Amino acid sequence: MSSIIKLEGVTKVYGKSAAALDGVYFDVAPGEFVCVVGQSGSGKTTLAKLLIAEEKPTEGKILIGDWDITKIKERDIPLLRRQIGVIFQDFKLLRKKTVFENIAFALEVAGSPWERIRKVVPEVMEIVGLHGKGGRYPQELSGGEQQRVVVARSLVHTPKIIVADEPTG
Repeated sequence: MSSIIKLEGVTKVYGKSAAALDGVYFDVAPGEFVCVVGQSGSGKTTLAKLLIAEEKPTEGKILIGDWDITKIKERDIPLLRRQIGVIFQDFKLLRKKTVFENIAFALEVAGSPWERIRKVVPEVMEIVGLHGKGGRYPQELSGGEQQRVVVARSLVHTPKIIVADEPTG
């Protein structure tokens, strides 16, 4: 079975000697659910940033499907990120936009037509239990509801992979 994610000897060093990751190897098969656990500062967030090409490894190779993202061109990063749903611990919700608008924003920046946005946003809101809350603003929601907005936003492109940094935070 082929891997959907494969890391081959991935090292990430910050500064001159602070290794966040050191020679990491692993494979994730399609449909597999993987949790990476560790103490604060053990490299989990760095790994997430490498998987979405927000950062590049110091050494090694990262494959997403058949795509070597260690050699990804800047112009291809948005295409990669539409295939990976990302949930970071800092929600990055837009305070002046409603729940509906926050979720729709991910589709808008990708150039989705309004008809698709109008169809998909209510569907993902229903999936995450936010039905009827589309007109509320982030500050009117509980922390758990804000987290569900972020999850909904990560689902709008029907990603092949979901990367969640501190998903229970």
